[in-house]
Amino acid sequence: MPGDMLSRGVTVLSENVFPDLYESGILDLQKGLELRHFMSVDLVKAYIARIDEVNLKGAALHAVLETNPNALSQAAKLDDERKSKGSRGPLHGIPLLLKDNIATLHEEGMNTTAGSYALLGSVVPRDAFVAAKLREAGAILLGKANLSEWANYRGKVPNGFSGRGGQTLCPYYPNGDASGSSSGSGVAMAVGLAAGSLGSETDGSIVSPSSKNNVVGIKPTVGLVSRAGVIPISSHQDTAGPICRSVTDAALLLSVIAGPDPRDTATLHQPGVLPDYMKALDPNALKGKRLGVPRKFLPGNKAILEAFNASLDTFRALGAEIVDPADFPCAEEMKESQAETLVLKTDFKADVTEYISGLLKVPTGVKNLADLIEFNKTHADLELIPPYHDDQSSFIAAEATEKNDAYYAALAQDFDLGRRRGIDATLQKFKLDAIILPTDGTASKPAAISGYPIISGANAHFHDGSFDQIKCLVPLGFQPDNVEVLPVPAAPLHTQAPGLPFGIAFIGTAYSEFNLIGFAYAFEQATQVRLKRRAYAEAIPTTQIKDVLSMVQFT
Repeated sequence: MPGDMLSRGVTVLSENVFPDLYESGILDLQKGLELRHFMSVDLVKAYIARIDEVNLKGAALHAVLETNPNALSQAAKLDDERKSKGSRGPLHGIPLLLKDNIATLHEEGMNTTAGSYALLGSVVPRDAFVAAKLREAGAILLGKANLSEWANYRGKVPNGFSGRGGQTLCPYYPNGDASGSSSGSGVAMAVGLAAGSLGSETDGSIVSPSSKNNVVGIKPTVGLVSRAGVIPISSHQDTAGPICRSVTDAALLLSVIAGPDPRDTATLHQPGVLPDYMKALDPNALKGKRLGVPRKFLPGNKAILEAFNASLDTFRALGAEIVDPADFPCAEEMKESQAETLVLKTDFKADVTEYISGLLKVPTGVKNLADLIEFNKTHADLELIPPYHDDQSSFIAAEATEKNDAYYAALAQDFDLGRRRGIDATLQKFKLDAIILPTDGTASKPAAISGYPIISGANAHFHDGSFDQIKCLVPLGFQPDNVEVLPVPAAPLHTQAPGLPFGIAFIGTAYSEFNLIGFAYAFEQATQVRLKRRAYAEAIPTTQIKDVLSMVQFT
């Protein structure tokens, strides 16, 4: 067949048959694989070369902590399988990155450490459920993405720093804040270091780095996606979810990783047969829908507010009715509540100990949170690096907790504020289909404490996300070129600078992912914000598929 990269001899191809790896989607890559314009081996080679260009060299983004030493051999096997048996589906032979708190088979050669030297060399019993699902679908687990160490729960440390991986940087401005904790996943997607990725969220850790890096993130309902094999913060708020360049890619990954898992009891209460989230991709999904704007949760940044307010006209043009304001009845109480802080630090002490106890081997000998604190003190040269990265106050505060009456009262308060008097009350009071607001600020908190979904695509920050609201984020805009760079000096990151992206979030009740994906997709297709600005030149790798092919002539 013309363009068959598996045939012998010299193949003549037009250069425009190769998708641009900076922006190409999973389905575009799969089409090229099906047409045999290139192979999965070529994709792996190209992505590894792109990582090499900008991860530690050039812009030194520190987005990828390590790559899979068996990725090329796995790709070759999947190429052979495609040739002999056909494709497993849309993820067959597609390279993906996983956040370094998501377990992968130890014998494969990658670590699972949450970015900490304390778990280096630890042996996990099996793939995390989500990793196994991706592998079964034919995906190649290309590597582990860097993150805010311990999912941003060690202490007051800059977003995106881990002892093992160093300081992740946003590719839209030198020394820019990439947010966290799924920092590496967001940055890697922004500049095309893999076809897709997974992150995790407890409160903001998927949607915030998605926002800050001009990509799409879906934080699912707690219970839709298994947490088995994911290094935890809180069994009440944690969930894994996709971070990708488009709503389409994120919906595809969610369709693969969602489902019940006996090792995570929260997933055993899902509402019947789960939908195919790819069927939610309807450009007309917003017609006749009511979207609410909770003004009391909006951030104060002028550029973000202007872009968000302008977006309301876009929603109206797409057929949606905007209810503005549609404030939470308990908005002020929710913003002031410290219940989440108590829940997270109490959960972390218990949940991280349980995770470590399930490991087959831990070379450092740590067994619990107290051991982790002592490890960091003993290995301060690796973990507690002054002047910006030497804090472990969250660890210390968590170690002092116990599951007492105050803890259970805080948990009940979270659910009351987040669900009954929060998201659900607001949706019902104003007869809304979803809630929209900029991802920056406090957008992630209602979804975090309730366990509901949220979809986002370009700006926020906090440590990771019970039964949470769904949240979906898509890109909204960029800081103007004349905005003041802050702070100066970077100390060590710029949180405000020209071109830094920000996103818009869609929030709904439990298991409303299908509807939110449709709304996010319709907005994305109408605005195409991601394509309006690229990362700065030094942060963009130049290697493309054509650069790694052999025996090819271009016309």
